[in-house]
This record gives sequence, C-alpha cells and structure tokens, in this order.
Amino acid sequence: MSEKESNWKFAEDIVSESEVIARAREHSLELGVEAISPAIGAQIGVVAAASRATSMIEIGTGLGVSGLYLLGGAPTATLTTIDIEVDHQQYARDAYIAAGTAPARIRLIPGRANQVLPRMNEASYDVVLVDADPEHVIEYVEHGLRLARLGGTVLVPHALWRGRVADPVKRDRATTDFRLLLTEVSTSGAVISALSPAGDGLLQMTKVSA
Repeated sequence: MSEKESNWKFAEDIVSESEVIARAREHSLELGVEAISPAIGAQIGVVAAASRATSMIEIGTGLGVSGLYLLGGAPTATLTTIDIEVDHQQYARDAYIAAGTAPARIRLIPGRANQVLPRMNEASYDVVLVDADPEHVIEYVEHGLRLARLGGTVLVPHALWRGRVADPVKRDRATTDFRLLLTEVSTSGAVISALSPAGDGLLQMTKVSA
C-alpha cells in the first residue's frame, strides 16, 4: 500500500459512525446502493455545521447515510430529499427518526430528479447535495446552484468517479461529465470551489454570485 493509500484509509477509518449511520450503511450494502464513504460523510457534516444550515436538499436519498450526516451537522435544519426509489426513502425516513429527527423536519419527494427539480424554489437552500444518476451530474449541479442561496454550498460526492476522472484515457460518459464539471467549476466566477480526494472525491462549491 502506498503512502497516499495509507493516508486515504486512515482518513476513512478514523471516522466514528453512530449506530444509526452504521445500520443505514449496512442496509445500503444489502440492497446494492452505493453510500458515501465515512470521510465524505464527515466532511459534508462539517459543511452543514459551518453553514449553520436551516434548509438543506439532497438529490439522491439512498438509504439515508448522507442525510444522517447532513442532519448531524445541522440538527435544527429541515431536509428535503429526492429519489425515485420510494422503498429506499422509507428506510431513510426510519433512519432519520431513529437518529432523533422530528418527522416535520423531513420532506421526502419521490420521483425522477430531472422532473422534480424544475419545480423547486430557487435560492432557498443553504446546502445542496448532488448524489444521484452520475450521467446527469452536470444537469443536477446546474439545478443545485439555482436552488442554493447566495453563500450556500453545493456538494457533489463521487467527483473523482472511482478514480477514473484523473485518467485521461477513461472516456465513458459519467467519467467525462465529472471531468467536464470539475474543469468548468475551476474557472467559474460564480462559485468558490474545492475538490477533496476523500472517498472517491468530494466537490464543494460555495455560491458567491447569482
């Protein structure tokens, strides 16, 4: 194992996950749903806390792992979460409630993100998490930036897409889209951005202009 790989593993292993998150992660593995890594979860929790978020939205509910980290960082915020899999959302709701989140603070919207997002109010969220169909990541990020308030942050896990983005030989659609997104964001004057190599990458964009 290389030094970088050792550092990466250490960053993942040092995160102490609650029993509720560990259970949601186990359910994710059982159902074949890819959850964010512990290190990425810890980072999005820090962003939610630093943002003093009161309103958050995630595109891609999964089994609730990412939502639990967001709510852990912003324990008084409301969370709106979109996913096409209704059964998965019910698992997530149960996990949120098990973690002590009041049901009134959770809004689950079933449906395809590209049909739901155009109906959501712009400039309404402190934190936007984009973790859905990777082949639509650019479209979802565009919606995410529209939904974020000025000073709000859009978070994109899997931004290095399983280590493929850094390899120019890899040209499948998802890899190419993530690569294009990272290139465009790096020169945008509308956001301040940073790319973390934790997990398989976390892109963070804070909106500084409309």
